[in-house]
Amino acid sequence: MRRALFFDFDGVICDTERAARRSWEELYGRFGLEFPATVWAAMAGHAGGHTVALADVAGRLGRPLTDAEAAWRLERKQRLADQEPVRPCVATILAAAARRGLYLAVVSSSGEPWVGGHLDRLGLRDRFDLVVTGDGLLPSKPAPDLYLRALERSGLPPETITVIEDSPPGVAAARAAGLRCVAVPNAATGPAGLGTADALLDPAAPDLAALGLAEVVA
Repeated sequence: MRRALFFDFDGVICDTERAARRSWEELYGRFGLEFPATVWAAMAGHAGGHTVALADVAGRLGRPLTDAEAAWRLERKQRLADQEPVRPCVATILAAAARRGLYLAVVSSSGEPWVGGHLDRLGLRDRFDLVVTGDGLLPSKPAPDLYLRALERSGLPPETITVIEDSPPGVAAARAAGLRCVAVPNAATGPAGLGTADALLDPAAPDLAALGLAEVVA
């Protein structure tokens, strides 16, 4: 039976979460404010997480952000994200998975233009058999719908699939879909809230045995 790895995108394949957090830190800094860690914790891994920060900064300023201010933040996030490479631990996993012939999928709450654009930039689109993105048609993580859609489209039984996630909403979505989940913390989110995953990988030295890949790594 062919086995599979389903990857989240943001923060897993590419550390766009670091870019997002830095863009908010810089925006707050423009107003002489510090970006609260509690606000980031409430945002991370949620497709609509930016609304939390928008409400917080509006409360601190006593007014909503102007269109120009909001656009500056989005443009800054894009510029920072465009500098992010493939995470080294994921490059290791992808190489091992390719040698073993695993089925590979991306399952993300982010939209196709964002996910697809970065996969093209990184030269990774052809490495994946399936890409499922959140384009407003299905509920975002922590709802299981995106993983259930990927499961349906892959045609693989749940017991053959391991999900790789980096956030509590992502882990919850995978578990709710009945899938085994391995969490890989990133610099922006850290390991907090990832305890419900089946395993936790050290991104500096990923234990490929947790993914069933140890035997194909030289």
